Amino acid sequence: MSHPIVNTPDMTRIFRPSTARRRAEVARPGAKTWIAVAAAALAVVTLVATLPAHLAESTTVAKDQAQSLDIVDSAVLSVTARDSYTASAPNAETYISGGTNRDWAALVLFYGEWPVTDENVTVIMRWMRQENYVKSWWNRNNPLNNGWGSGGGGGTGSYASLRDAALNAAEALHTLPGYAGIRESFAASAPTATTEAAIWASPWASGHYNNGAHWHYSDVEIIAAPASAW
Repeated sequence: MSHPIVNTPDMTRIFRPSTARRRAEVARPGAKTWIAVAAAALAVVTLVATLPAHLAESTTVAKDQAQSLDIVDSAVLSVTARDSYTASAPNAETYISGGTNRDWAALVLFYGEWPVTDENVTVIMRWMRQENYVKSWWNRNNPLNNGWGSGGGGGTGSYASLRDAALNAAEALHTLPGYAGIRESFAASAPTATTEAAIWASPWASGHYNNGAHWHYSDVEIIAAPASAW
C-alpha cells in the first residue's frame, strides 16, 4: 500500500538546497582550508626567525650597501711623467774603458769603420793569438806585431799605447793594397773562414801562417791589459 508523500517546507530545505546556497558553499573556503593557510604562514614566519643572522640580514645588507658612481665633469686625468732612456752607440772610450783583448779587437774595427760584429771580432782575436801569447797580448803595445808606424819593419816595433796600436793597425789595413781582401771581408762582416783566408793570403806574415795550418780555432780567453798600456 503506498502512502502519499506530503511536501513540506522543511523537506524542500533538506533535500534541495537552493542554487544560491550551493554556489556560496563552493566559493567560500571551509574551516579546514583556513587552518591550512594559517599553518603555512606560521611556518614561513618561523623559518625566517630561525635563519642564521648573516642570512636573515642579507636582504637588508644588500639594500644598505648598494653603491653608486658619480662622475664629476671637471675631473682631469693626471699623467705621470716617466724617465726616458736612450741607448748610446759604443765609441773608442767604451772599448778603452773595457780594457780587454776583445775590446782592443773591437777598437781596431771601430777605427777602421768596419762593423763590430762577432765574426769580425773573433777573427782579430784569433789573429792576435797567432802574433802574441794570450796572457801577454799587449806585449810592446803591439798586439798584431804591426810594423806600420811602430819603428820595426818586421813587426818588432812598439807603440806608445794600445790606442795608438789600434789606430795604426786600422790605417795599415786601409792603406796597403796587399790587405784589400782583409778589409773587404771586414766590411762585409764575412764568415770567419773567409776573412781568415784573406789574412793568410796577404803579406802581413811572411810565412802566411802556413796557409792556415798554424791557425787555432778554440775560444780565446778574455784578458784585461794593465791600465797603463792604454
